[in-house]
Amino acid sequence: MLWLHALTVFMGFFAIMNPIANVPIFLSLTADNSAREVRSIARRSLLLAFGIVLIFAVAGNLIFQVFGISLNAFRITGGLLVFLIGFHMLQGSPSRVQNVKNADNPVDQDAALSVAITPLAMPILAGPGTIATTMNFAATGGWLELLITVAIFALLCFITYGLFLFGRSFVEFIGQEALAVITRMMGLILAVMGTQMLIEGIGATWEDYQKANNPVLAPVPMQVCWPGSGSA
Repeated sequence: MLWLHALTVFMGFFAIMNPIANVPIFLSLTADNSAREVRSIARRSLLLAFGIVLIFAVAGNLIFQVFGISLNAFRITGGLLVFLIGFHMLQGSPSRVQNVKNADNPVDQDAALSVAITPLAMPILAGPGTIATTMNFAATGGWLELLITVAIFALLCFITYGLFLFGRSFVEFIGQEALAVITRMMGLILAVMGTQMLIEGIGATWEDYQKANNPVLAPVPMQVCWPGSGSA
């Protein structure tokens, strides 16, 4: 049933994408940007995340096969990136993708908007878990199920965009000191998220390695006794 598929896709994407929990992370990454830049970063990150999901929904398996990579390798690399960003936030020092000195300078403005690509679009919004979920939902049926999967993710992108923009007013209300506390808390969460992605990627890789190297027990040949051929 299509409505059941749509509900399953929505709940799955909502759990993986977790737009509510991503709001403080977005606020921490864009704390030094103007309101116009915040809107631009939110729009770019969600458009890029939607584009990534669309591409992997249509041709995810083909892409991995062409480049000879696995989802586990993608999960390990994404976990390292998320952990490093979270570690810098936890120490109270912005990472290189966050360190923007002068947003009026076109070069620095491009650096400020680069957070829309990494880490927001990938791997936070469209990370290995989202990509794996996308490929799983898209493969459960025909083109109609694939379109429903993409449409549900687009709906969540609109919801997340509204949450990102509304979160800016929340920051202005609580002040910079509270934001510093939130930044360190979100840094810890990001570091844990990165560690979890690493554990899952390494664990899945180890399981695949064991399966590939353990000998498969050969089936025991069936003995057929024809009438009169054996002893009674």
